[in-house]
Amino acid sequence: MTGQEAIAYIHTYNWEKHEPGLHRIRQLLRALGDPHKGLKFVHVAGTNGKGSTCAMLASVLQEAGYRVGLNTSPYIMTFHERIRVNGEMIPDEALANLTERIRPIAEDMEEHPTEFELITALAMLYFKEQRCDIVVLEVGLGGALDASNVIDCPEVSVLTAMGMDHMGILGTTMAEIAAAKAGIVKEGGAVVSYGGCAEADAVFRSVCGERGAALREVDFVRLQRVEVSLDGAVFDFAPYQGLCLPLTGLYQTRNAATALTALEVLAAKGWNIPEDAVHRGLANVRWPARFEVLGKEPLFLLDGAHNAHGVRAAAESLSVLLPDRKVVMILGVLADKDVEEMMDRLAPLAERAFVIRPDSPRAMSAQTLCAMLRVRGVEAQECVCAEQAVEQALNAAGSGGAVCALGSLYLSGAVREAAGKLL
Repeated sequence: MTGQEAIAYIHTYNWEKHEPGLHRIRQLLRALGDPHKGLKFVHVAGTNGKGSTCAMLASVLQEAGYRVGLNTSPYIMTFHERIRVNGEMIPDEALANLTERIRPIAEDMEEHPTEFELITALAMLYFKEQRCDIVVLEVGLGGALDASNVIDCPEVSVLTAMGMDHMGILGTTMAEIAAAKAGIVKEGGAVVSYGGCAEADAVFRSVCGERGAALREVDFVRLQRVEVSLDGAVFDFAPYQGLCLPLTGLYQTRNAATALTALEVLAAKGWNIPEDAVHRGLANVRWPARFEVLGKEPLFLLDGAHNAHGVRAAAESLSVLLPDRKVVMILGVLADKDVEEMMDRLAPLAERAFVIRPDSPRAMSAQTLCAMLRVRGVEAQECVCAEQAVEQALNAAGSGGAVCALGSLYLSGAVREAAGKLL
């Protein structure tokens, strides 16, 4: 089996064919010797900011001298991004070998594991064999019934910014969604919450109280002197001063504050995280497609904002970083998001839009999205592929203009690849 054959096999099993639950992943991992039992974790759930927060945590822990596993989803450019050790993606050979070990066990199960469950099991095996000191583990969807929640009590559970998303699966109210996310809270565990959403905060406090978990909400009063530009941010988070973060976007310093609070919880548990490791880790973090600057003449931004909450944050960053300036947009969205609110936020900032259909069965057609934009007074044009959209957006913007691509992470990889050819 090659790496590509392994990926093709994994992609065969869609999560939509199965009822949610942890019974399959537990059975699969048990047959593999429960590799996760010997690992320590930072477990991260939330609506937005999960990936960025995970990347910051992993970078700082690596700078502190630890061997760090990182498991995130979805990927932007290549499947291998989902499983990393000290920043290095899982190699093809390891991916193929581990899949060959897992496959006969999975196929012998009465109910075959889902794609995400296969990836979770593969990651656990890889992290164990790589002798990781700690694993930063991102929840795929929700929390309580997500395959990642098969782990025992982590070193710390992190709940990032909350918003309304995946309502068809997690619930139609913020309280229901928060309850699903709070499923990662374990008895007697340590929990860090981004906070700021009253309904979700009430749920998190209640669940932590019921389970005897120590809850620490991020104190954003400590976040001071935030200077954000297209090159990144410089900020203080008392007592840390002069922290540099190469990630653009106003929201990233708040994600950093969440990561720093979680690192303080780890330090209180005995993990050695010197201040210079914090500075180096944040300065070295890389996380694509999150208000990423792909080019400067013209300015070309790529952001993975894929729901109303994320689009609000992206719109705020555009308004502050590019004041009194409209941008040419490349847009593609999934139909099951709150697209009306997303377009309400983006339309006032758009000079014009080039629209494509993301590579997902849940994607909204370009024709439908164009119609929604035109109703809002935005000139919108359908494009057949990302390369056409990027080329036309660049021509429309001109050398002194600005382009911003956003709306779905399923769009990001294709746009990033096309921009690499044309910029």
